[in-house]
Amino acid sequence: MGKKTQDNANKNKEKRQARKLEQRRIADAMAHVTNANKLKDIASLCKELLVYRNNDLEVEMYIQRVTDLEKNVLQWAIDLTERNMKKLYETCAWGWNKDKKVEEMTDDGAWYLIAREKSGTLLAFSHFRFDMDFGDPVLYCYEVQVESEGRRRGLGQRVLGVLERLALATRMRCVRLTALTHNPAASAFFRACGYSLDETSPSKEDAAHYEILSKATDTDKVEPSPSDQCPLSEGMKAVQVVSSQ
Repeated sequence: MGKKTQDNANKNKEKRQARKLEQRRIADAMAHVTNANKLKDIASLCKELLVYRNNDLEVEMYIQRVTDLEKNVLQWAIDLTERNMKKLYETCAWGWNKDKKVEEMTDDGAWYLIAREKSGTLLAFSHFRFDMDFGDPVLYCYEVQVESEGRRRGLGQRVLGVLERLALATRMRCVRLTALTHNPAASAFFRACGYSLDETSPSKEDAAHYEILSKATDTDKVEPSPSDQCPLSEGMKAVQVVSSQ
């Protein structure tokens, strides 16, 4: 076999190995997402973070699938989103479409983190999902909404902290979210919490009104539980080692 023929054979072999490695990575990622969405006691992964105190503010949090959420709580979340976001949507290319937003918030894949005072007053929520996004297993944060009386008291940061703990425990690559560029206060908040421009964010020429931010998890520090999580295959471990260099 000539040198050129041998080189071509080696390149083809490398391509096949790369394809197999990528297929295994995707399979592992999808398994992590599937397992996360099957969790029955998701609160146990972040139990110590679900109680928040800041001076006179005492908040308790709980997590439920949208299908288990009380109707009045879901309606409150929809109303709060409209109160907080309608004007911002109306001043960008998306526009405000309540029916579309309700459809998004009631999708069967939606999870909700609800924060309420001990008195029962609802203060904040996050709508999030465990999903595949651009080939990555991610916890995608669709909404973080806080009532006016709960702002500037560290509650929003705690909500993100819970999501980050869940992402880590379920072996998601990151917490990923969409931020409107004409809402500088929100962008500043997310960046102060450690979020930065994600590699999947579109260029300003393609989408000037929004950007994708994310905060990576360090899944190497997590010991997977056989009952809750899918252990990484050797292929997935290899990809992680390469990508972390």
